Amino acid sequence: MDNISLKVRILDKDYQVNCQPAEREVLENSAQILNDKMEDIRRSSNIIGVERIAVMAALNLTHDLLRAEDTAKQDAGASQVLEAIDSKLDSVLFDLDRK
Repeated sequence: MDNISLKVRILDKDYQVNCQPAEREVLENSAQILNDKMEDIRRSSNIIGVERIAVMAALNLTHDLLRAEDTAKQDAGASQVLEAIDSKLDSVLFDLDRK
């Protein structure tokens, strides 16, 4: 499948990006999230310069991603515990039914 050329706008500057047609919506959403984060940093801090704002946005977004991954791992661990409890309950109920 051929790539398409897509224009995204981040901090009042246009960037031309190539992507697969199926990835267009995700790329547009990603650019919007990045732009919003960079705008927030520019408005709420004394950081000057697009490069510094971009680095801070990257750090913030990476932090958010790592926290989300950690939460997902904890949820998976809790799911395994619940499955083990469910299995034990099934075993106990089966034993009770046999008596």
